[in-house]
Amino acid sequence: MATIPEYYAGKSVLITGATGFMGKVLLEKLLRSCPGVKTTYVLVRSKAGQSPSARVADMINCKLFDRLREEQPDFAEKIVAVNSDLTQPDLDLSREDQDKLTGCVHIVFHCAATIRFNEPLKDAMQLNVLATQKMVSLAHRMKNLEVFIHVSTAYANCDRELIEEVVYPPPVDYRKLIDTLEWMDDKLVSLMTPKLIGERPNTYTYTKALAEYLVQQECGNLNVAIVRPSIVGASWKEPFPGWIDNFNGPSGIIIAAGKGILRTMRASNTAIADLVPVDVVINTTLAAAWYSGSQRHTRPKSVLVYNCTTGAINPFRWGEVEYHVISTFKRNPLEQAFRRPNVNLTSNHLINQYWIAVSHKAPAFLYDLCLRITGREPRMMKTITRLHKAMVVLEYFTSHSWVWNTDNVTMLINQMGSLVRCVRHVSIY
Repeated sequence: MATIPEYYAGKSVLITGATGFMGKVLLEKLLRSCPGVKTTYVLVRSKAGQSPSARVADMINCKLFDRLREEQPDFAEKIVAVNSDLTQPDLDLSREDQDKLTGCVHIVFHCAATIRFNEPLKDAMQLNVLATQKMVSLAHRMKNLEVFIHVSTAYANCDRELIEEVVYPPPVDYRKLIDTLEWMDDKLVSLMTPKLIGERPNTYTYTKALAEYLVQQECGNLNVAIVRPSIVGASWKEPFPGWIDNFNGPSGIIIAAGKGILRTMRASNTAIADLVPVDVVINTTLAAAWYSGSQRHTRPKSVLVYNCTTGAINPFRWGEVEYHVISTFKRNPLEQAFRRPNVNLTSNHLINQYWIAVSHKAPAFLYDLCLRITGREPRMMKTITRLHKAMVVLEYFTSHSWVWNTDNVTMLINQMGSLVRCVRHVSIY
C-alpha cells in the first residue's frame, strides 16, 4: 500500500463544512501532511455579504494555518472555494461547477452538519439528512471518485448502551419522514418531535442516525466509510496544542469553570467523559479515506464504520475532569476571573437547581446590580442564562456512559503501523 501522503498525491479532494471547527482542521492537516495533493475544493455559501472566496481567505488567515503558511507559503493556491448551499436543490451549484466536480474529484469528505442539539426537526433534517442525500447523489456522478467519507457522531445511536461499528436501522423510514415533513406545518412538527426521536435526547443525534442509514441505503457501488467521533475538543498536538475556535459544548463549560462562573453542574462523577481531541479525529478521518481508497479494488464492498472514541482506550470520568480542570485553573488562573474556580458535580436534579440559585443566579444578580449602580451595562445574568442553556443540552451526555466497539479503528491503526514498519524495512535495504 502507498503511504498516506503518497495516496493523496495528485488527487483532488472535495470538503463540505470546511469553515466549521473540524473542517478547518481537516483542510489544514490535509494540505500540510500531504503536500502532493492537487486541489481541495471547498463548498461554501455566501454569508453576511461575504462571497465564498472571501470567507475562505479570512478563514486561512487564522492562527491555525500559521504552521502550514510557514512550511508551504503558496498553499492557498490549492484551495478552490465553490459557491454552494447544501439546503438548495442541486446544492445550488452552477452547471459549470457541477461539471468540474464530477469530472475531477477523487475523494469526498462530507463534514457539513448542524451541530445545534435543539435545532427544530425540519431544519435538522434539511441540513443533516437531505444535504447528505444530495451529496451522495453528486458523488454518484463523479467519474473518478475513489472514496466518500461521511462524518457522523458516536452518539447517533445513543439510545443503545453498546454501540458497534455498524449502521443501525432507524425507527422510521427516512423517505417517509422526508415526505411527511414537506406538508406539515412547524407547530405540528414540534408537537410530533418528542415522539419521533424517542429515547434519543435531541434532533441532532436523531437526524445523524437517519443520515447514516441513508448513506448505507443510497451509496450503491460507491466506496463509503463513516467516521463517528464522540465529544470533540481542542487539539492535542497538531498543528499546536490547545487550538479551538469556539466555546460550544465542553470547551465553553471548561472556560466558565475557569472564570469562576460555573459552580455547579448536573453530571455523574463515574460516567465516562468521552472527549477526543480534534486532531485525533481528523487523523482518523484522513486515514480512513486512505485505507478505503487504497483497498477499493480488493476489499469487499461494505460501509466501514469507525467509532472514534476514547472511553474504551483511555477512560476518563467526569469526576476526574472536574478535579483536573479546577486544579489546572488554580495553578494557572485566567485573567479577569469572576470568582475563584470551584465546581461541584451532582446527579441530583433538585440539589443542582438549589446550587444554581445560590451559586449562579444570586451572585450574577448582585453583580449586575452593582454594574447598574455604577452606570455600566449589566451582563452577568445574560452570561448565566447562556451557560444554563448549554448545561441543559449537555446533561444527557454527562450523566450517561456508553460502550463503543472500536475494532475498525484498531484495525486502521494496525494497518498504519504495518505500513510504517514496511517502509522502515525497505529503507534499511
